[in-house]
Amino acid sequence: MQRRHVLPLLAAAPWALSACQRQAPKAAMLPASATVLALGDSLTFGYGAPPEAAWPAQLASLTGWQVVNEGVNGDTAEGALARLAPLLAAQRFDAILVGIGGNDMLRGVPADATRRHIAELLTQARAHTAHVALIATPAPDAMRAAVGALSDAPFYAELARAGGALLIPGVYADVLSDAALRSDRIHANAQGYARIAKQIADQLRAAGWR
Repeated sequence: MQRRHVLPLLAAAPWALSACQRQAPKAAMLPASATVLALGDSLTFGYGAPPEAAWPAQLASLTGWQVVNEGVNGDTAEGALARLAPLLAAQRFDAILVGIGGNDMLRGVPADATRRHIAELLTQARAHTAHVALIATPAPDAMRAAVGALSDAPFYAELARAGGALLIPGVYADVLSDAALRSDRIHANAQGYARIAKQIADQLRAAGWR
C-alpha cells in the first residue's frame, strides 16, 4: 500500500535543456513495449492528484510504454536506494527514471550522503539497463521560491555526467513555479503532472529514447 503521509518537497526552476543533457550518451530507441521504472518520492507518486493523473501514468499514455510507478511519499535517496535492488531483482526494466533528493535537502541530510546515495542508485540502474535518466530537483531557497524562480541543485548535473545517465533538468521547476499547476505549495495538480509527463517525454525523444 502506498504511504499517504507527505513531507515537503521543493519547487523548481524554469525548464530548459542543459549542456550536460546534450552531452549525455545517446541510447538506442526503446521498444514500443518497453517497461520503465519510475523511482522517486511524492512527485513521482503523484501526490495531489488521482492515481491516473500521476506523471508516470500520463507518460505511459504518451509513449505506450508500461511505466511502473514506484514513487513513495516522503522518500529520501537512501530510502530509494534500499528499494531499488529488490525491484530490479523482481522485474526486468528497459529503462529507469530516478527523481529523488528533495526530502534530503529539506531534512538537512548531509549533501555528501545524498550524492553518494544517488550515485549508487545510478550505478545499480546502469548495471541493469543503459537507459537511465536522472530528474533534477531544485535546491531550497525561500527567496527564489517566493518569486517562482528556484533552480535545480547543481549536483544533479554532476551526478548524471559522472554516472553516464541522461539528465532531465528543470521539469519540476517549470510546473511548481506556476500556481495554476500546483495542488499545494510543493505538489503538482493533475494538469501539472500532465505537463511534467509531456516535458519528460519530449526530453526522452530528444535523447533518442523514442
